[in-house]
Amino acid sequence: MKLGMVVYTPEAETVSNVLRLGLFALKQGDSVKLFLLARGVECEKLDTEQFQITAQMREFLNLGGDILACGTCLKLRQTEGSELCPVSTMKDLYEIVRDSDRVITF
Repeated sequence: MKLGMVVYTPEAETVSNVLRLGLFALKQGDSVKLFLLARGVECEKLDTEQFQITAQMREFLNLGGDILACGTCLKLRQTEGSELCPVSTMKDLYEIVRDSDRVITF
């Protein structure tokens, strides 16, 4: 299955659960793409003692998942993309929606 996930929340527990689902799907042999939109582009700053978001993101990438971050949303926050959150466009989001078997949003 091709799973597309769109994250627009800055809530650490929710983002952690999204990544847990994505990791599980990757381990099942599925293809998973994660698009960070709006405040979702802030996910690298969400690490807490309880929720290690950046470690989960690294594992997600290491297992073959893709993470893309909205360039406009990053720019609005006066930040740039990174290794974990590469800059992307609405075209990339459109392609995720178009090409995925399922798209879920958080």
